[in-house]
Amino acid sequence: MGMARTAMLLAAMTGLFLAIGWLAGGSGGVVIAFLMALGMNAFAYWNSDKMVLSMYGATQVDRHSAPGLVAIVERLAMRAGMPMPKVFIIDSAQPNAFATGRDPEHASVAATTGLLDSLSPEEVEGVMAHELAHVKNRDTLIMTVTATIAGAIGMIANMLAFSSMFGGGPREEGEEGGGGLGLIGGIVMMILAPLAASLVQMAISRTREYAADAEGARICGNPLWLASALEGLERAAHQTPNWQAERNPATAHLFIVNPLSGKGADNLFSTHPAMANRVGQLRAMAAEMGMTWDGRMGERGHGGGSMIPPAGNPWGGNGSDPKGPWG
Repeated sequence: MGMARTAMLLAAMTGLFLAIGWLAGGSGGVVIAFLMALGMNAFAYWNSDKMVLSMYGATQVDRHSAPGLVAIVERLAMRAGMPMPKVFIIDSAQPNAFATGRDPEHASVAATTGLLDSLSPEEVEGVMAHELAHVKNRDTLIMTVTATIAGAIGMIANMLAFSSMFGGGPREEGEEGGGGLGLIGGIVMMILAPLAASLVQMAISRTREYAADAEGARICGNPLWLASALEGLERAAHQTPNWQAERNPATAHLFIVNPLSGKGADNLFSTHPAMANRVGQLRAMAAEMGMTWDGRMGERGHGGGSMIPPAGNPWGGNGSDPKGPWG
């Protein structure tokens, strides 16, 4: 159902692109705008993983520096039947996580120190399963396609407005395209077309989050682990700012929970679904599977233990106990 909804939204965005192209008139400008947007997003598709990991100061870890976290990711990747991704840790008090990479063979997953310090092992497993689901579902590719079309729509709308402001007018009879929007119409189109494209793009992002929740629950084996993690992450994310995300709000959709500001319900301008809806679907899924919380959760923040070595040597490997407490 999630993929079908995504396909419908992509079709809607494609239709909007074609309509704007027709109004702009002439296939040449449409092709140029599309190629420009495609080029920019192709660069982002191949390099965005390195860019975003660098942006957040992520440090790659292995079995020696973060044995507990890496062991969880290895186990989940095996269950999902996918290659082992690179694992990163971000030094941020806000508990959060994201996945990036152009395909399962070039994927990375990242978790913040706040997440590893505040969640139990089962909850961390649920979160990492969600991120691996994004990789398995190739959501990076889907969002790149939507960004390409949305970017092309914005460029065409700007071209149309510019043409209307500086001499553009109704086309002669028989000339290709709609034209004829005039100054006011061009300005309105410049504002509304990119807005409509952004709304569809956000709707696709929300749909992919629901799909990753469901697939992640299947990968980790218990939807309640992820449901419990999401509830804890949302509360903590509202209380603890993520300054890197605040400076780079365009990356907010990458995270498992909104790192900027929460919303009370699904709405057109949100990149993430309402948490109550996500948790509700996971609990319903658990009930259908006959799953219950098995009591291993422990006290959040301490009872579950930390997934990384102590603060004195945050990445481990100090020679005395290279494996850390989660070896």
